[in-house]
Parts: sequence; C-alpha cells; structure tokens
Amino acid sequence: MVFPEYKVRIPQFKCFNQKIQFFDRTFFIILGLTMSITLSTKQKQFLKGLAHHLNPVVMLGNNGLTEGVLAEIDNALNHHELIKVKIAGSDRETKQLIIDAIIRETGSGAVQTIGHILVLYRPSEDIKIQLPKK
Repeated sequence: MVFPEYKVRIPQFKCFNQKIQFFDRTFFIILGLTMSITLSTKQKQFLKGLAHHLNPVVMLGNNGLTEGVLAEIDNALNHHELIKVKIAGSDRETKQLIIDAIIRETGSGAVQTIGHILVLYRPSEDIKIQLPKK
C-alpha cells in the first residue's frame, strides 16, 4: 500500500522586537509551548515606577489558582497591560509555583515580586505603555 505524500506547512515566526508580534496563544498552548515576555533591567525599572501607585486587581484566595482566576488575570492584562496580583500563600515554594503557573498560562512577564504581591506586564493589541529600548 502506498501512502500519498503530505506537505506539512510549518509557520514561520518572527522574533519579538520592540514592535511586538501578536500570535494566537491557543496555538502555543496546543503545541505545549509558552509565550512569556522577557524584560530587560531598564524596562523592569520603568514598569516598577508605573506600578508603584497601583492597587492589586486580582486577589487569589484559599481556592488557589483556578481557571476563573486565570481568565480574570488575562482579562485584566488585556485591558490594563500592567497589573498587580495579590497571592495568599503561606509558604514560599507554593507561592513560587503559583507565580510560575500564572506567568506560563498568561504569557506575561514578571516585573517584580514583593511579599505577596506580583506585578505582571503584557502588551495588548493597542499598546498603551511605551517601553524603553533594551
């Protein structure tokens, strides 16, 4: 039995530069890849200054990280680009696992973690915060 040849088309992805290319995150989730943002020290300092006066938008309770909480974080990142998340975790290891899961699932970049507060940044389609060059 002879099988016909199938041509597999692999999409070409451009590297992230200052003008960020937006891709469908569901495609990356299907492949098992994550699309997190890496920020330089200069960009983190700039974002820390902007986040100083912000209050936490999302607060994790005793139920931990649920799909509803992830959806709310994703919605807040789409709307604000820069948010604070308050994590109620007692030990450091659990808190770090939750932080890693939030960053992985939302495709955002961690700006800062102080105590129980996590500052996240992810640019939206209409860029509101202009980052300094790396």
